Amino acid sequence: MNEEAAPRILSTGEATLLIDSSGTIIAWSDGAHALLGYRASEMVGRPIGDLLASQPPEIARHGWALRAAFKATVLSKHRGGYRMDLVVHGQPLSSASGDVLWLFTANSLDSRSPEPVLGQKGGTGEQHWARRRLHILNQAGVRIGTTLGLSRTAEELAEVATDCFADFATVDLLDAVRHGDDIDAFHTAGSDGLVTFRRTAQRSVLPGCPEAVISVGGEDTYPVGSPPGLALATGRGSRHLVDDACLRWWAAGVPSRVRSVRTYGMHSMMMVPLRARGVPLGLAMFFRHQTLEPFGEDDLLMAEELGARAAVCIDNARRYARERTTALTLQRSLLPQRAPEQTAVDVATRYLPAGSRAGVGGDWYDVIPLSGARVALVAGDVVGHGLQASATMGRLRTAVRTLADVDLAPDELLTQLDDVVLRLESDEARLDSDQESSATGETIATCVYVVYDPVSRRCAMASAGHLPPAIVSPDGSVRFCDLPAGPPLGLGGLPFEAVEFDVPEGSLLVLYTDGLVERPDHDLDTGLSVMCQILGVPLQSLEETCDLLLEGLLPERPFDDVALLLARTRGLGSGQVASWDLSADPSIVSEARRNACDQLVGWGLDDAVFTTELIVSELVTNAIRYGGSRIQLRLIRDTTLICEVSDTSSTAPHMRRARTYDEGGRGLLLVAQLTDRWGSRQTPDGKVIWAEQVLHAPTPEPAH
Repeated sequence: MNEEAAPRILSTGEATLLIDSSGTIIAWSDGAHALLGYRASEMVGRPIGDLLASQPPEIARHGWALRAAFKATVLSKHRGGYRMDLVVHGQPLSSASGDVLWLFTANSLDSRSPEPVLGQKGGTGEQHWARRRLHILNQAGVRIGTTLGLSRTAEELAEVATDCFADFATVDLLDAVRHGDDIDAFHTAGSDGLVTFRRTAQRSVLPGCPEAVISVGGEDTYPVGSPPGLALATGRGSRHLVDDACLRWWAAGVPSRVRSVRTYGMHSMMMVPLRARGVPLGLAMFFRHQTLEPFGEDDLLMAEELGARAAVCIDNARRYARERTTALTLQRSLLPQRAPEQTAVDVATRYLPAGSRAGVGGDWYDVIPLSGARVALVAGDVVGHGLQASATMGRLRTAVRTLADVDLAPDELLTQLDDVVLRLESDEARLDSDQESSATGETIATCVYVVYDPVSRRCAMASAGHLPPAIVSPDGSVRFCDLPAGPPLGLGGLPFEAVEFDVPEGSLLVLYTDGLVERPDHDLDTGLSVMCQILGVPLQSLEETCDLLLEGLLPERPFDDVALLLARTRGLGSGQVASWDLSADPSIVSEARRNACDQLVGWGLDDAVFTTELIVSELVTNAIRYGGSRIQLRLIRDTTLICEVSDTSSTAPHMRRARTYDEGGRGLLLVAQLTDRWGSRQTPDGKVIWAEQVLHAPTPEPAH
């Protein structure tokens, strides 16, 4: 049938076609030609099924005798098989034979189009496809790059492509991109002459992708001289018919790819390089198997524009991933790598960075051995995220360890730490001023500092705006410490207050940051209540308790950094500690030496007797000469042998170089040479001078 003889209906811009009861097209309008691109001579006399992307389920069940409206998907000839949602209304018409005729009309066409096309008089196919290209690119601007996740950005590109012009889309990225590494713009191939990609996303218009030759995360390689390799090197896309010549390079050595092509009838493909700022990132490939028409030149131009926009978003995600990895590496390197050797507490710790959008923060924890077998437990949080927060955290952690070595009380330590934060802020402000930067800002942090003594089984703690630690008693009861919050670090000029209380052996101390208990979907009290419920469950393993707290309190991706420190207290028995009250009389020195020697022999530490005699003699003599009237000698047998002498004087000793004819000044030098560590710490009643000796394990007797 020629075009002039073809029957027409309503010679207007409306798309209308008439179908008989057998499903054959018997009339075709001018509007259908302008919109869909097919002439009447091409379509009249053909089954309507040739125009539909798939047979509607209503027709599959009832045939063309159905008298109800339904929605179908038709194929356009313009610019290569663009699918359009056509709302079809069936209307029985009178005919000479009495058969049911279908009048196909559309109230709306292509719900994805920016405006209705049908019913617009004077509309042309060129105008429609110009609007279509603009609409797809607008969609890409809105839908691609909604997150800084690399994989999600690739998935968004595949989704836009399959929603708009492709039946199947894949996005493959170079391995260096996935790891956030820098990429050489000129060397993307390996020594074997192959370019290696990693499948990052794929999507199909079918329910599920075609038979996956390469699953997401899988590896795909192409020779440098193949079309994918050339596209990556030159930055220009290409389109191909999937014929034998195409399969020779695309599916060479991959039988499953050939099988998938033939099973699903893939007949046309495009490949578009993903490049941003002159750097190759990967390759996007688009296929058609449901759409009858192959890709056209305009499709390739649009795909290249789509790939260029998506590549910028992917590169932004890559750069963010690299910065996040750097910050996370810095953060983890600044945290304790392993728990130090000490016997005061058993410890379990966790650190979790925030989700990708928030970035790495400044949360930290620490376990610091102190003199006298004591231990300091620390948790802190620097306000903010990124490299700056991580660097500030590292400085504060170093400052806390330095101040802890001086054996300051918790409230005094926080006062000194507050001054450190103020100096850091002042230095950064001065540096920003010299560099004419406007990025100045206050450095604010919170911190809680806890000291536990396994001899007295007492805790002393102070807080700088931090959440109070939780304490789980041996009987299973849970409570939060009644601890004055104190001001955050960085405000300056405000006092801190410490509290001290008894802690039974076997109690659990829980230090944490606010990221563990605060979430946007519930308030702080709810998080603390859930924590109490979890801690109330009797458990033996600290690691298991850590895992239960994280699982019960955190979503899959935390909104903020989380630092968690669990410490189960232990005590030193009476058989590990010996003490003697001494009078301030020089004659008592020999008695002190004799008591210490007898105790060491009782402990089986005969090898340490001679050294300990000298240490006791020097420390007790100094206490009698420079201290007050009340003197105490204490020996502690732990992983080290600790000798302590306390008095009521607040004057701290210091080591100096004795001159040739000086009578004194050599005692502390002798103590320093004989011991592993020595020092002093202030107490409410005076001071304590202490010295530690390493205990060497006895040499086993040789086997006979």
